[in-house]
Amino acid sequence: MRRSERRTGVLRDKVCIRGRRALRDREAERLIRRAAHAALAALALPFGALVEVTLVDDDEIREANARFRAKDRPTDVLSFPMLHFYRGAYDGNLASERDPESGFVPLGDMLINVERAREQGEELGHGFARECAYLTVHSVLHLAGYDHEDEGEEKRAMRAREEEILRRLGLPRV
Repeated sequence: MRRSERRTGVLRDKVCIRGRRALRDREAERLIRRAAHAALAALALPFGALVEVTLVDDDEIREANARFRAKDRPTDVLSFPMLHFYRGAYDGNLASERDPESGFVPLGDMLINVERAREQGEELGHGFARECAYLTVHSVLHLAGYDHEDEGEEKRAMRAREEEILRRLGLPRV
């Protein structure tokens, strides 16, 4: 168990990353893991969460976007929550959601498009690893019930949380 999975003797969060060969960047992989743990810590969820991260390319994410959102085009990240949250709050019975073997509550899955992250990192001038961290934080917040579909308060709240978490990681917006 990693130290980041343990806080004051209580089992904390677990982040699983798949598709590492698509990434080919150890710094970005470490930053994805750190970003996921930082986002989960900022949410202060009352349980140890399990988050699955899968690194994909344009074709794989386009296929998933078409299948699950009826949008036949690539995107940078997709989030698949397992539970219904609203801005980090959950009304259900967490005891029934906890995996009896691991003790974790599966928060959800995310797909990060490595190709798009490289392009956006270059375009925005902050690099690939920082873009991967941003997409990870963004997706964890989606898993916890944050959204940005409206242009009002929801979006402002989500953006503020993203920036707060990225600043804590030493990755402020450039």
